[in-house]
Amino acid sequence: MGAMGGAATSTGSSAELQQRIAELKRDRRAVILAHNYQLPEVQDVADVVGDSLALARAAQRVQADVIVLCGVHFMAETAAILNPDKRVLLPDLAAGCSLADSITVEQLRAWKAEHPGAVVVSYVNTSAEIKAESDYCCTSANAVEVVQAIPADQEVLFLPDWFLGHYVQRQTGRSNLRVWMGECHVHAAIRPWALRQALDEYPDAELLVHPECGCSTPHLAVWAEGGLPAQRTHVLSTSGMLTHAATSAADAFIVATEVGILHRMQQQQPGKRFIPASAEAVCPFMKKITLAKVAAALEHLQYEVRVEPEVAARARLALARMVAIGA
Repeated sequence: MGAMGGAATSTGSSAELQQRIAELKRDRRAVILAHNYQLPEVQDVADVVGDSLALARAAQRVQADVIVLCGVHFMAETAAILNPDKRVLLPDLAAGCSLADSITVEQLRAWKAEHPGAVVVSYVNTSAEIKAESDYCCTSANAVEVVQAIPADQEVLFLPDWFLGHYVQRQTGRSNLRVWMGECHVHAAIRPWALRQALDEYPDAELLVHPECGCSTPHLAVWAEGGLPAQRTHVLSTSGMLTHAATSAADAFIVATEVGILHRMQQQQPGKRFIPASAEAVCPFMKKITLAKVAAALEHLQYEVRVEPEVAARARLALARMVAIGA
């Protein structure tokens, strides 16, 4: 598993880069897939913008020779696993993920040995090697449904996100779900007091919370006890946030996730107001990709992400189950 490519970059104004990218996409028979947390300029040139599940599904549907994955490394690996006949490019190899790095394949194997016969459910924010050791993958959008698809008497090992795992545990009521102690450093930094402060400051706004957030597990307990307004509070994946904002009668929303999603929310609902629960919730890895790097990736076909065939074959089954479950 690895990546290949040169180090050249493209330069120019935003308009020039946008035009160059459009030309290169045609020449290379390429598509650009961008995550909701990408820079606005990158989202604006993408063919598909979405969460991890939407991008995985889009990667399988697109008719193209080249996929430029504007996200982080595990997302490019996922696209490469699902599309072994396509060239998958990641515009910046330094676009990693603190959550994916919170468990190694050796740690997972040791954990599995402690719980023989358990079903392993890995969040999509994991390396290809971890996926290859898993029975199912999931995203925040379908994690609850994936676990519900497993027989209730079957022990489940959920990894690597502690906050999402405990959210799933609460939603499913499973006492036999074990959770790994990993976290996304950006989401973990969003704390319950920030939500309460924002709710006080914007009394008419609804609160949208990503289940990865450090506020989510304590928040859910407080919420269940009536400490937060139940009618104004919604725990949702990024795709769920977009859908809810479109259908809700509310005019304002406090958004507890990485701030990149606010660009798309505002584009889709220009008459509504979107307030970050924390203006500091910025993923430095997601922000590494720029228009210039997208243009360079297309121009020089850099940097190609590949997954070893044996690892990819084992990971593909877990990913296929993820893609098949949920809306």
